[in-house]
Amino acid sequence: MTNDIKLLDYLKVRRSTPALQLAEPGPSKGQIEDILRLAVRVPDHGKLAPWRFVVYRGEERVRLGETALRIALEKNPELDLQQQEAERTRFTRAPVVIAVISTAKPHFKIPEWEQVMSAGAVCLNLIFAANASGFAANWLTEWLAFDSAFLAEIEVGAEEKVAGFIHVGSTTFPPVERPRPELADVVTWVGDV
Repeated sequence: MTNDIKLLDYLKVRRSTPALQLAEPGPSKGQIEDILRLAVRVPDHGKLAPWRFVVYRGEERVRLGETALRIALEKNPELDLQQQEAERTRFTRAPVVIAVISTAKPHFKIPEWEQVMSAGAVCLNLIFAANASGFAANWLTEWLAFDSAFLAEIEVGAEEKVAGFIHVGSTTFPPVERPRPELADVVTWVGDV
């Protein structure tokens, strides 16, 4: 990814990089702040900012992995060593992991669904901003995003939800295209075409 790619060219080849292919260097604190400033430029009916970010870097990612492993073992003590390692390294696959937390709640004018979609738009915009800044990224949720014990550990409130864990780093792997839907399978035309 280069910093000067045209948007249409980028959208034609945009592809998530698998988290296991992400490595150092990751973005600096200043670069992350720049990426987040771009990420928040999404549709947000009512200007509610119905989302927040938690940025995990350094040793905190190791602690989160150990927490994930502990909770996974409580649920299934029979995890083999490979499964345990997968849990332990869940947050160290990339130099930076940014949790996007949806804070959608009832509002007299703005439906919660619109607020939730705004959080999803933030996730995608975060990936776009990371890519435009020269980094590779991947949007994951995995079981942790839905596990009440893990959510309590990372201080996600009962009324909040994890929209995604955005993994950001560098990669030397070339992007590999995957099948995309045929328009005929996903588009309904109504009216004159």
